[in-house]
Amino acid sequence: MEGIDVVRELIRIERKLENIKKLLYELLEAEENYAIMKLSEESLKDFLEDEPDIYSEEDLRVRYR
Repeated sequence: MEGIDVVRELIRIERKLENIKKLLYELLEAEENYAIMKLSEESLKDFLEDEPDIYSEEDLRVRYR
């Protein structure tokens, strides 16, 4: 019986490791996406800084009557 318990425990550990691997992959993917967005934001900052605004604050306000 002890051998069966060891096998079950190993299977349980393997499943947990698979889950951890999946979560780490998702975390790394999210970090990559954030880094790419931040890089894009920084690289476009100077370019867009001198561009005129398309809409004024008045254009963006929602009016309720």
